[in-house]
Amino acid sequence: MFGDEADIGYRERGYLILGGHDQVTQRLEAVRMQRSHGADIRVLDPGELAARYPGVDFGDVGIGTLGVQHEGWFDAWSLLSEVRRAARRLGVDYVEATASGFRTHGARVTGVELSNGEVLACDFCVLAAGALSGRLAALLDIALPVVPKKRTVFSFKTPFKASELPMLFDSSGIWVRPEGEGFIGGIQPPAEIDGDADGDFEPHHDLMESLFWPLLAKRIPAMEELRLQRAWAGHYEVNTLDHNGVVGPHDELGNLIFATGFSGHGVMHAPAVGRGVAELITTGAFRSIDMSPLGWARIRSATPLFESIVY
Repeated sequence: MFGDEADIGYRERGYLILGGHDQVTQRLEAVRMQRSHGADIRVLDPGELAARYPGVDFGDVGIGTLGVQHEGWFDAWSLLSEVRRAARRLGVDYVEATASGFRTHGARVTGVELSNGEVLACDFCVLAAGALSGRLAALLDIALPVVPKKRTVFSFKTPFKASELPMLFDSSGIWVRPEGEGFIGGIQPPAEIDGDADGDFEPHHDLMESLFWPLLAKRIPAMEELRLQRAWAGHYEVNTLDHNGVVGPHDELGNLIFATGFSGHGVMHAPAVGRGVAELITTGAFRSIDMSPLGWARIRSATPLFESIVY
């Protein structure tokens, strides 16, 4: 689809996910599920972790799991750019405008109103507006529980060598991974300051010293000498019902299809969801993967679909 020249900055370094002593059984169950689907996952006990990653303190860790192959990270913007280029080659037109409303007739969305006065007629309408999906759904009097939540990324350098670490998800709630000659990382803000962030892209600078840095230095003592380079903020499209995506048609407006609310999983879920939405439009049903558990019915009935392990 993208051609051999496409480069999205993929780094196959694996995810190292740490769990406390009270999470061992749960993590092993997750590994069994992952392996049953073909994932190459290695389980590491505290001794094996210490031998593999010197300089990291695993004193409070009960288990670590590491994706050995076909697991890592990539540059999401590069992937998006490649998708847009490929779509244009296939005849897709992109319109730069703000959606300001919808037109409906009976049980169908017939058009999308734009702020420049134009109306885009449609056979199907896919609501995939990320963190602003809830606001757009409200224009149709639909209560979609998707709100913007601000997440800050810190870029920093330390004496600890970036080459010595995969992507780390710590039991404390922080994440960190190599980026160039340094690292990037972050942490979810405490609930009391994690309100809806509509329009707010100012980084949570105070989280560095109050939470992220102390927890990082506890896990990797060399990070005590961290030198912050910069910070930036973006928005998660958080589904406040259960932090999982909403995928599939509305139960009343049958040609309105949701693909939103992924709560930080978006770039990982996007290829499969895109294919699923295309299958709904072209065949009327999911064909490759049954995504109906993520459908609108659970939103309508307020029946959450929680993950067993969240990191």
